Amino acid sequence: MAFLLDTHAFLWFVSGDKQLPETIKSKIMDINESCFLSVASLWEITIKRQIGKLTLDISLEELFEYADRNQIEIIQITYDHLTTLSNLPGHHNDPFDRLIVAQTISEKLTLISRDKGLKKYKIKQQWT
Repeated sequence: MAFLLDTHAFLWFVSGDKQLPETIKSKIMDINESCFLSVASLWEITIKRQIGKLTLDISLEELFEYADRNQIEIIQITYDHLTTLSNLPGHHNDPFDRLIVAQTISEKLTLISRDKGLKKYKIKQQWT
C-alpha cells in the first residue's frame, strides 16, 4: 500500500509527537511501504512558519533533508492533480487540504490524516 502524509502527520513524525499513533509511525518507517508527502505540505509549512503560525525546532532545510533521509518522496503538483482539484465538491475550504485530497485521488494513495472532515471525500484514509 502507498501512503500520502497529511501535513500534521509529517510534522508529528518529524518531532516524535505522541499524537501520532504508533501504528502510523510504524507504517511511515516501514521501508516496504511507499510513503509520499505533497509539495503543498512543504509550501504550507513554509508559509505558516513565515507568518508565525508554526514554530519548528529545526530549519526548513533540515526538515526537507529529514524527508529525504526517511525515504519520503515528495509529490510535485501536476496538471492531473489540478484537474481533479477543480472537480472536488466543496466539503473543505482549506486550499492545502483540498490539493492533498486531489493528489490522494489522482495517485490512488491512502491518506494518513487525523482530519475527520476529509472523510467526506471518496478517499482511502487511515489514522489508526
